[in-house]
Amino acid sequence: MALDPKLLEILACPNCKGEVEYLEAEDFIVCRGECGYRYPVRDDIPVMLIDEAIKP
Repeated sequence: MALDPKLLEILACPNCKGEVEYLEAEDFIVCRGECGYRYPVRDDIPVMLIDEAIKP
């Protein structure tokens, strides 16, 4: 099951407040703002915690 498109519309990067994009094949939400952090998606739930992010 993919993430709800309405959820993706309201999500923002918690680090820089930039827009995010869901990479379904990789199960990550990627910040398209200035920081570029990658947040994991586990069991169709975005883990939008800075401590869990993969930094570029």
